Amino acid sequence: MAAEIVNPRSDSGPDGDDTHGEFFDPAFALHRGGKMEIRATVPVRDRDDLSLAYTPGVAKVCSAIAEHPELVHDYTWKSQVVAVVTDGSAVLGLGDIGAEASLPVMEGKAILFKQFGGVDAVPIALDCRGVDEIVETVARLAPSFGGINLEDISAPRCFEVERKLQERVDIPVFHDDQHGTAVVTLAALRNAARLTGRALGELRAVISGAGAAGVAIARILVEAGIGDVAVCDRKGIVSAGREDLTAVKRDLAGFTNKAGLSGTLATALDGADVFIGVSGGTVPEEAVATMAKDALIFAMANPTPEIHPDVAHKYAAVVATGRSDYPNQINNVLAFPGIFAGALQVRASRITEGMKLAAAEALAAVVADELSAECVIPSPFDERVAPAVTAAVAAAARAEGVARR
Repeated sequence: MAAEIVNPRSDSGPDGDDTHGEFFDPAFALHRGGKMEIRATVPVRDRDDLSLAYTPGVAKVCSAIAEHPELVHDYTWKSQVVAVVTDGSAVLGLGDIGAEASLPVMEGKAILFKQFGGVDAVPIALDCRGVDEIVETVARLAPSFGGINLEDISAPRCFEVERKLQERVDIPVFHDDQHGTAVVTLAALRNAARLTGRALGELRAVISGAGAAGVAIARILVEAGIGDVAVCDRKGIVSAGREDLTAVKRDLAGFTNKAGLSGTLATALDGADVFIGVSGGTVPEEAVATMAKDALIFAMANPTPEIHPDVAHKYAAVVATGRSDYPNQINNVLAFPGIFAGALQVRASRITEGMKLAAAEALAAVVADELSAECVIPSPFDERVAPAVTAAVAAAARAEGVARR
C-alpha cells in the first residue's frame, strides 16, 4: 500500500495511452511503481516498540557491534542480503542502455533472489563505467551486504571488476552472467552425457562466444574434466597462435583447445560432440551436420538460438536453449539464488570454483532419476532446486575453508 501512496497506479500507459485500449501492454502495467518494496520484520505499534526498534534500544546493539564487529551478522540483515550491481553496459539482449534503464532488470533479479532462494536483494545501478570507479564504489557499499552479485557489466571489464572487487572485500562477489550460466550449463551437460552413455572426459565441446559466459563455461568445463573444449569468437577459434588476442583470450587459449585447432567455427564443429552457443549469430546447418553422432546442442542465445531447435533435433540427441518455451531451458535462476543462499548461510568470504562445481553437481542430481531427452535440467519452479544447491554450496564452502560458521 505504501508504494501506492507514493506512486499511485493509473489507467494510462507510458505515453498517456488508455491501457484498456489497443495500446495496452501488460508489461507496463506490471512494472508501474516498480516490482519490489522493503517491509519491516518487527512491529512498531507503540512507544515501547519504537524505543526498541530505534532509539534508545538500538544504541545497545550498535555499541555491541562496535566492540565485536562479527555480531553485525547476527543483529542486522547483512548476512541475508545481496547487492545486485550493474553499470547498465550489457543489459540482457539490449546492450548498453545505461544505469536507469537497467533498473527494471535489476529489480527483476532481486525478486528472483527472494522467490527462488529466500535471499533479500537490493538493486543498485551505478552511473560510472571505469573499472576502478566501479570497484571503489561497490567496495565502499560492501559493509551493508553479505554478498555482491555483479550483473550485466560488459566484457572484458567484468572480469577485472570481479577480480579486483573480490580482492577488496571479504564477502562473496559473483558475476552471474559468467558463473551462473556456467554452473547451469555444466549441470545440463553432465546429465546429457549420462543420458547418452558418455562421461564428460569423452566429450569434445565447442563454445561459440568468448565473452563473459563463454570464458566461464570453458573454465568450469575444464575444471569438471571435459575431454577438450575449443572456444570461438568472431574471428574463429581462440588459439595460442593468434596475434590479436586480448589478455583474457590469451589466458583462455592457455587452458583450452588441447587439440590445437585453428580456423573457423565450422572447422571446430567437424566431429565435435557438443555445441554451446552464448554468442548470438547463426550456425549454418551444413556445419551442424558435421558434428559427431548423438551430438549435444545447447544453443542458448535468446530470443534467437544460434541453431534453431528444429534444425538441432535433426542431428542431436539432446537440445537445450535459453528459452522458456522449449524443453531444457538453461536458466541462471536455477543457480544464483541457491549459490548465494549457501554462501550466506555459512558466511563465506568468497565463492570458489569448488562451490560452483558442487552447485552444478547438486543441480544435475535433482533430475538424475528422471532423465530424458527433454529433461536434463530441472524447471526453475522445481522446489527441490534451491535446497539442493544451497546445501551443496554450504558444504563445499566448509570443505574449502572459506566458511566462517
